[in-house]
Amino acid sequence: MTQDAPSSFAVDSSPLEISVVIPVYQGEQTLPALLDELEPLTRATLTPDGRKFRIAEVLLVWDRGPGRSDQVIRRLAATHDWVRPIWLSRNFGQHAATLAGMTSSGGHWIATIDEDGQHDPAHLGAMLDAAYRDGAQLVYGAPTNPPPHGALRNAGSKFAKKLFATALADQDFAEFNSYRLILGEVGRSVAAYTGTGVYLDVALSWVVADVTTCPVTSRDEGRPASNYSLGRLVSHFGRLMVSSGTKPLLFVSWLGIAFVTLGSLVTLWILFRRFTDDVPLGWASTFVAITIVGGAVLLSLGIVAQYVGAATNMSLGKPLYVVVRDPALTFDPAASDEDR
Repeated sequence: MTQDAPSSFAVDSSPLEISVVIPVYQGEQTLPALLDELEPLTRATLTPDGRKFRIAEVLLVWDRGPGRSDQVIRRLAATHDWVRPIWLSRNFGQHAATLAGMTSSGGHWIATIDEDGQHDPAHLGAMLDAAYRDGAQLVYGAPTNPPPHGALRNAGSKFAKKLFATALADQDFAEFNSYRLILGEVGRSVAAYTGTGVYLDVALSWVVADVTTCPVTSRDEGRPASNYSLGRLVSHFGRLMVSSGTKPLLFVSWLGIAFVTLGSLVTLWILFRRFTDDVPLGWASTFVAITIVGGAVLLSLGIVAQYVGAATNMSLGKPLYVVVRDPALTFDPAASDEDR
């Protein structure tokens, strides 16, 4: 931490206020039970270390998913004055929806929680203690039990996190996941400038100096498990690496050096074969050009193209998200009154 610590770390007799951001895609089955768990925490509560806090607001960000999650959000907002709905104009994805909620938050701290019930809100007090104990602006909930997914997905996730931390040269981010507690002023600043296609945790790594983790227990999803295809997981991984900075380009440079070295060694071997064995004329140069130089060029161009595409999107001003009013109020006010 720097010497000038954020004002939110100061000891105060009034409760620390937490804004809870929940991106909603298919939450109609799980949101009511999740908000029942959050409701007691809207009153002043003590953390395990004796700090006073309360949940000041819960921001439900509707990401235009299938089902009737929008109707559930309206009912919950009508019955709980601490629930604030945020309506996105179309499906922008979990990270964009989370950033939309963070931008609209007002608490000292921002907690991001999944809609499916895997994240137990009872750990929020311990995560807050971890932040103050370690002087950290960002706390990740670190599951002490294996995630309730398949072995292949868990292994892929673990590999991606390790590679991500290596790319950032910061092992503190090796435990990143969607259960986070972020200092409010940091979270809102990140949400204000993060461009389209940038991973939230990558953006946080740009500005957060101190990260810590807090042991949590991951629960089973309160609905049928999400069906992440291999293609979708690979797409997430690619976006994560492209938005993580220029380290992959540095890797390409080293890879190019390795190819040149390998090509030189193969060339020497082929020349040796040329004088000792009967090698067809022209085969050596063709082999080197196609298998070594061609492969390196194509690989380099493929990765560079990803960066060019990301830079183009940002330079064109493509919005990360657009917040609109409740669609029911726009297109069918009568239906909205019935839902309430």
